Amino acid sequence: MSAVTPKFGMGASVRRVEDNAFILGRGRYTDDISPDGVLHGYVVRSPVAKALFSVVSTEAVRSAPGVHLVLTGADLDHLRDLRSGVMQPQPDGTRAPTRDIPILCRDEVCYVGDAIAFVVADSREQAQDAADLIELDFDTQNAAAVTATALDEETPLVWPELGSNRAFSYHIGDTERTDAAFAKAARITRIDFVNNRLVCNYMEARAAIGEWKQQEGRFVLTTGSQGVHSMQKIVSSVLGIGKDELRVVTPDVGGGFGPKTFVYREYLLVLEAARRLGRPVKWTGDRTEHFLTDAHGRDNVTVAEMAMDSEGRFLGLRVNLIANMGAYISQYGPFIPVVGVSMSTGVYDIQALDVSVTAVYTNTTPVDAYRGAGRPEAALLIEKLVDACARDMGLTADEIRRRNFIRPDQMPYRTQTGRLYDTGEFVGHMNQAMQRAEWTQFSARLEDAKSRGKIRGIGMATYVEACAFAGSEPAHVELNGDGTVTLKIGTQTNGQGHATAYAQLLAEKLDLPIERIHVRQGDTDELKAGGGTGGSRSIPLGGVSTARAGEDLAEKIRRIAADELEAASADIELKDGVARIVGTDRVMDFAAIARAAKKPDDLKGFGEFVQDEATYPNGTHICEVEIDPDTGSTEIVRYCIVDDFGATVNPLLLAGQVHGGVVQGIGQALVEDTVYGEDGQLLSASFMDYAMPRADSVPFFHFETRNVPSTTNALGIKGAGEAGTIGATPAALNAVTDALYRAYGIKHIDMPATPSRIWGAIRDAGMQ
Repeated sequence: MSAVTPKFGMGASVRRVEDNAFILGRGRYTDDISPDGVLHGYVVRSPVAKALFSVVSTEAVRSAPGVHLVLTGADLDHLRDLRSGVMQPQPDGTRAPTRDIPILCRDEVCYVGDAIAFVVADSREQAQDAADLIELDFDTQNAAAVTATALDEETPLVWPELGSNRAFSYHIGDTERTDAAFAKAARITRIDFVNNRLVCNYMEARAAIGEWKQQEGRFVLTTGSQGVHSMQKIVSSVLGIGKDELRVVTPDVGGGFGPKTFVYREYLLVLEAARRLGRPVKWTGDRTEHFLTDAHGRDNVTVAEMAMDSEGRFLGLRVNLIANMGAYISQYGPFIPVVGVSMSTGVYDIQALDVSVTAVYTNTTPVDAYRGAGRPEAALLIEKLVDACARDMGLTADEIRRRNFIRPDQMPYRTQTGRLYDTGEFVGHMNQAMQRAEWTQFSARLEDAKSRGKIRGIGMATYVEACAFAGSEPAHVELNGDGTVTLKIGTQTNGQGHATAYAQLLAEKLDLPIERIHVRQGDTDELKAGGGTGGSRSIPLGGVSTARAGEDLAEKIRRIAADELEAASADIELKDGVARIVGTDRVMDFAAIARAAKKPDDLKGFGEFVQDEATYPNGTHICEVEIDPDTGSTEIVRYCIVDDFGATVNPLLLAGQVHGGVVQGIGQALVEDTVYGEDGQLLSASFMDYAMPRADSVPFFHFETRNVPSTTNALGIKGAGEAGTIGATPAALNAVTDALYRAYGIKHIDMPATPSRIWGAIRDAGMQ
C-alpha cells in the first residue's frame, strides 16, 4: 500500500467489515425472523394469463387444518391499488391513464401469477395445501404476450376499454432537424433488434412480516428493501394511514438490483392479515413465485438509424422503441424507457436526434427498473449501432468512435436530450483499454483460433451513464458513551458494502479505527427520512454527506476536548480514537469526551450534500470470444475494462461491483432469456429453463480505472454500481457479432446469443 494512502480512509483497499458475519452464516434476513405467535401466508395465483373469474367458494379452505384467515379481493375494498406516480407527459401534453395493481384481483386476472387470494395458516405448508381447496371459475380469454406484435390489429387487448394495447407515448428530440440531417447523409445505417426481457435473480427471494402493535396503535413491516422510507410512504398511503402509523424495518438483504425497491402486494397482505388476526403474519416467496411475480427488466423492441457523412461522422440519430410495461403499470415502469432514451447519444457528438417511445401492455409480469434501469438499454442501442456503422463505412470499431467522440475541450457538454456531461476523456480510456487488451495483436490470435477450427471476435463498448441524480442523502453521526461512533443514513445496503465504505469516510475525518464505527440503515424509527439505494446514489451522495457529518462531529469533539484540556480547539488533533494537544502527551479518549459533553447535541454531527445534476461514469469494455462453429458454443477468452468513476473510495469494493455487474451484462448478452408462450404462460419459470451465467462462463477480468474527477460531485465521485452491466452487454454482443461477421458475413444476432441461436445463424448463412 502506498505511503500516501490512508489506512482506513478514502482510497484504501479496506476489506469488507460485513463479511465475517455472512461467511459464518450469521446474517439476519427477513426469513430468519420469526416473531412469537407468527402465522404464515400463501398467495393463490392465477394459472392463466387472461381471464374473467369468480370465487365460487372458500368454505373448504376456511375449514382446512390450521387455517386462520382467507382474503379475497372482495375483502380489500378499503385498500387502494398500487399506483405508479411517474407516468410521463405524452407528445400532446396529456398523461395516459394508468392501469394500477390491485392488492388482490376482484374479477379479472391479467398475467400468470396475478394474485387472487391470500390464505393464512399455522404453517406455510398448511396454507399452501389449503389454497388448493379454493373454488374458482375462470372464463379464459386470448392473451397478448409478445412485445413486437402488441399493437397489431389481430392481437387481443389487455385492457379492451382502452381500445389499444398502447400504454403511453413519449418523444424527445427535434424531428425537423433530424429529417434534415438524414436528407443530406452520405450513408444511413439501420439496425432492428430485441432487448430481451430479464428476471432479476437475487440470492434472497422476497419475504415480508406484518405485525399490528395494538398498544402502539401502528403497523410494523419487516422486509428486504432498497429503502425503508419510500416503502413507508407508499404502504401507508395504500393503507390510508399516516406515515407515523407504520414502521418499516429492513434487516440484511441478499441482493436488490432494482426490483426490491418496489412495494409488492404481499407487503399489504401480511399487514392486513396481522391487523385482522392480532398476530404476526409472515410470507416467504419461493423461486417460482419470484419468476412469476417480481418485476422483470428490459423487454424492448428497437429500430435505430444513424445518418453519416462521407467520412463516417454522425449527423443524426433516429430511434423508434417499443417498451413492454407488462399487464399493469409498475411503480417506476414508465420512467425506465424515458430515462433510458435520455442517454441515447452516448459518448458521441450527435447534433440531431429524434426518438419515439411507445409503451405497450401485454399479459405478462409488470416490467420495472433492473440494474441500470434504462441506461443499459441505451448503451446497447448506441454501441450496437456504432459497430454497424463502422462495418457499413469500412472503418474499424475504434476509428469510427475516435471520429465521433465528444472531445474534452467540449466539456461541459449538453446533449440533445438535455444531459450535461461535466467531464470525460473518452479517447483516453479507449486507448488504454485497447492497449491492455492487446487490440493490435488480435489478428495473430484470430489465426490461432482458425487453426483450431474456431472463429474468434473482439468487441468494444464505450459507454456513459447517468447516476447519482440530483438530490441529497443526509447523514447523522453520534459519538457513543463507549467511544464508538454510529452513523445513521437513509440508504440501504443490499450487499454492496455500505458499512465499509461509509466507515472509511468517517474514519478519515475522525482518525478512528474502522471497527469502532457502526453504520445503521433500514429502520424508519431511527431515521425519519431517506432516499434509499438505487441509481448508484449511495456513495456519491450519501458518502459526501457522511464525510461532512464526520467533519462536523470532529469539530465538536475538538471543542469539548479543548475545554477539558484547557487548550484552544485549533491545537487539538484527533489520532486513533483520542484527542491530543498537539506536541504533548495530554490526551482524552473518545469515551471520556462523550462523558464530558454538556448536552446530547454536542455529540452529534450532521452532513448533507445537495447535488444539482447527475454524475456521468463512463468507460471502455473490450470483450474477446471464441466460438465453436459446429455447436455455437461461445467462450469469453479475454475481458478488459478501463473505467472513469471520478474518484475511488475503496478499490476492493469497486472491483466487486464492477465484476458482478459485468457478469450480469454478459448473462443478458449470452444466456438469459424470459420466454412466454402465445397463451401468456411463462415457459422459463425456473432455473431448469432460465439460464444464468456461472463462474466458468467468464474469464478473469482485467479492471482498472482512469479517473477524471467529477466537477458536479464534491468528492469527485461519479458512481459505479451499475456501470459494469451497462458496458458489458454491448461489449459481449459486439464481440460475438464480430466473430460471426468475420467468418460468415453475419451482421446481426439477437440476444441472448445462445449456442443454438449462433449455430442456427451459421447454418442459415451457409444456405444462402
